[in-house]
Amino acid sequence: MTCSKTDEAPNLPEILREKYDRLRQIITRAGDAAIGFSGGVDSTFLLKVCAEILGELGERLLAITIKSEVIPANEVNSAHDITETMGVRHIILKENVLELPGFVQNHPDRCYICKKAIFSQIKKRAELYGIRNCFDGGNIDDAADFRPGRVALNEIGIRSPLAEAGFLKSDIRVVSEALKLPTWDKPALACLASRFPYYTEITKDALKQVENAEAFLEKLGMYIFRVRHHGILARIELGEREKKILLKFDLCTKIVKHLKNLGYKYVSLDLEGYRTGSMNEVL
Repeated sequence: MTCSKTDEAPNLPEILREKYDRLRQIITRAGDAAIGFSGGVDSTFLLKVCAEILGELGERLLAITIKSEVIPANEVNSAHDITETMGVRHIILKENVLELPGFVQNHPDRCYICKKAIFSQIKKRAELYGIRNCFDGGNIDDAADFRPGRVALNEIGIRSPLAEAGFLKSDIRVVSEALKLPTWDKPALACLASRFPYYTEITKDALKQVENAEAFLEKLGMYIFRVRHHGILARIELGEREKKILLKFDLCTKIVKHLKNLGYKYVSLDLEGYRTGSMNEVL
């Protein structure tokens, strides 16, 4: 099977066109793919390109989404909607991550424990469908952060075609916009467990607290934010736009009232603002 040029992503800068064509070649050579699909920016872009190349083969492409306590329910539903729009087979698998040995204790290897269990399950399901290649949406920027989960993926043979093709996160957004993908400007996703400082026990009730708190902020029009869980204290990180919304519409009282109703005793605003991986700063 040969990989032909595509006009699906018009008017790309030459360097992005080269990366895009390289990605298509990687997927073409693979011949099949089971994608760990979250419905975020990266995995949606990867699924789109895989669907273009492998879609004609029908049974050679599979999107697999994990449903667990650390993934907001609306994200699972959104992932399913995307696969339906693309016409890609989609399977939702349940993983009780709180039952994984060592997970709730929340040591720095938590992500390793979780990723190994999740992608081992994805790989086994792919094998049942006769699919040899398992992909995740990792990109070049992921190497700059503390990501023990990537070690687990390497150990069990999960490939990251976006990283292999040289894609940065910013590249993925640019090409996703050219492809008219609805996720091109979607905020970065991270599981709810990332809201807890290391060595703080992760419980089902606390995860629900965080999920409900963040859902409320989103309802208020927030886009870039995190609610970090410190026991009885909720520490809110906001993007620059969100800080302005907070002040313009005097939302502090509403937010404090809602989060206290969820069980928090104190609600604080982090003056440093939103930043990815802020819980890794203790390492």
